[in-house]
Amino acid sequence: MDESYQEYINRVARLTLPSACAMQLQSIQQSPKFVDGKAASFPGYSVITPLAGEDKANHDFYHQVETLQQQLSEQLGADFFIPLPPDSFHFTLADLIWDESYRQVVAANPNFDRELEQQVTASFQQYQAESNHEPLAWQLWGIVTRPRAIMACLVPKDQTSYQSVIQLRRSLYQNAGLIGLGIEQQYDFTAHITLGYFDDIPDSLNRDRLCIVLSQINDRLVESELPEFSVTEAQLRKFEDMIQYHRESDWAVVKFDQ
Repeated sequence: MDESYQEYINRVARLTLPSACAMQLQSIQQSPKFVDGKAASFPGYSVITPLAGEDKANHDFYHQVETLQQQLSEQLGADFFIPLPPDSFHFTLADLIWDESYRQVVAANPNFDRELEQQVTASFQQYQAESNHEPLAWQLWGIVTRPRAIMACLVPKDQTSYQSVIQLRRSLYQNAGLIGLGIEQQYDFTAHITLGYFDDIPDSLNRDRLCIVLSQINDRLVESELPEFSVTEAQLRKFEDMIQYHRESDWAVVKFDQ
């Protein structure tokens, strides 16, 4: 399902074009992940980089992302755009299971959490045995609208950085033990950091103006030196909602050379 390096670059580049923005804004809707502006229960697991509040290697990068988020909040308004706490920012490397699928599988298998952690550990061990252990560098490319959220999109600095993440994803999605637990790849990979979610969509929403705001932000990014993100670790994390992500000290982790 994952694309080649060049295919990925081309697709993400198109996502930040004004024409793509205008089309995306036609289908936006309120996110069920927040109710009355507060995070709703949405449990599950993902493999992610360390949270921004813990990721010292990317302090400067996240500061720039937070600035972008503040610009959006000022332009869009609190009744429409729900910004995520900056300390919770992260780069999702692989979604595993979430929401109703997670609730159902835990109800049917009380040992699911432990079995999932064991299988992710096995995938990480396989990856590390086959990986070339080179540092991974990605860059902030632009702001993209999704049906229920706005996110900062990332592109790999080089082909090695892209292929290493794809290899990590394959070690997870092609693990027969994880497949047996109901884990499967459901989306094309689009590297991103979610900035916030849509709340109530007003009937008076000026989509043309919103598109201009997003396009101006993207134009400024293109004209400046693109902020760089270092992938230092891949961690298994459990989330209760779209703000709280935690892990136990003995859970699986991949450390990348820097």
